[in-house]
Amino acid sequence: MRRREFIALVGGATVAGPIAAWSQQGTKAPRVDAPLIANGPLVGFLNSASADTYRFNADSFREGLAQAGFVEGRNVRIEERWADGDYQALPELAAELVAKGVVAIAATGDVASARAAQRASSNVPVVFTIGADPVRFGLVASLNRPGAHVTGISLLTALLGAKRVELLRQVAPKVVRVALLMNPSNPTASAEQADAEDGARKLGLETVTFNAGNQREIDSAFEKILLAKADAFFTATDPILLDRRQQIVSFAERHALPGVYFVRQFAVVGGLLSYGPSISWMYRQAGLYIGQILKGANPAEMPVMQPTQFEFVLNLKTAKALGLNVPPTVLASADEVIE
Repeated sequence: MRRREFIALVGGATVAGPIAAWSQQGTKAPRVDAPLIANGPLVGFLNSASADTYRFNADSFREGLAQAGFVEGRNVRIEERWADGDYQALPELAAELVAKGVVAIAATGDVASARAAQRASSNVPVVFTIGADPVRFGLVASLNRPGAHVTGISLLTALLGAKRVELLRQVAPKVVRVALLMNPSNPTASAEQADAEDGARKLGLETVTFNAGNQREIDSAFEKILLAKADAFFTATDPILLDRRQQIVSFAERHALPGVYFVRQFAVVGGLLSYGPSISWMYRQAGLYIGQILKGANPAEMPVMQPTQFEFVLNLKTAKALGLNVPPTVLASADEVIE
């Protein structure tokens, strides 16, 4: 049951009404009131995961576009490119979208995707969805005034590692050693790992780190987690790991290991608990931002959006299967309890 609806901060980023078309190197974004030909302007959608298991996010993106007045096949076209878990493929895929003539790119699936789109063109607007600080990774000059052709939505989930470890300890108080499942190919991995390790250390917990970035490596990491006698594990913020959520949760179920995750989609398929912003909200906002750019908004002046609330989702059925008695105070603090 959902106890509180996820509320996100637009933070002054909502652009109301028609906005003068922005110009950069002589290029203008098409206005919504301009004549639309061949079913509208072409928008690119770039993602580092796979279409098979990440389709729900692409659907949320389309919902946001529709809220902005753009419906695929009617007045906008969408060209998708999926890296299927291969971060190295992203630059070529981004270049393909630019060559196709897209007027804007939704660069989704974290920093690697955003960087690829940013570097593919100096004037095609880019709207990213990432879990890290975009200033730190050189995507924007500042959160309030991005300053170039790139803006987007940042969840800052890489800085929530300590909080996730704390919730894991509250739900499973006998945990002593936590395995950190990280994807080293993700530019945010080291920062999130340090945050999780610091949080665990303050709680007197041991941590051991295992790296994985695809199905085979995840299976190998699982074997090492068992050999290390970890009694719980932490899944890093990463689109590829989210893409493999069923594989990861199935491992946790087979070996009765409590796991903490970064978005509710893990808890929905049987993960013990998750804590973080709504990823569906993020993709809808990306669609809205692309829509505003199509109406003429200048990405250089569109603030990077951030959430102000986070979802704590608890799978009570999984907790019971693990023999965990969730304290009433923890249960009451959950935004959603899956029974």
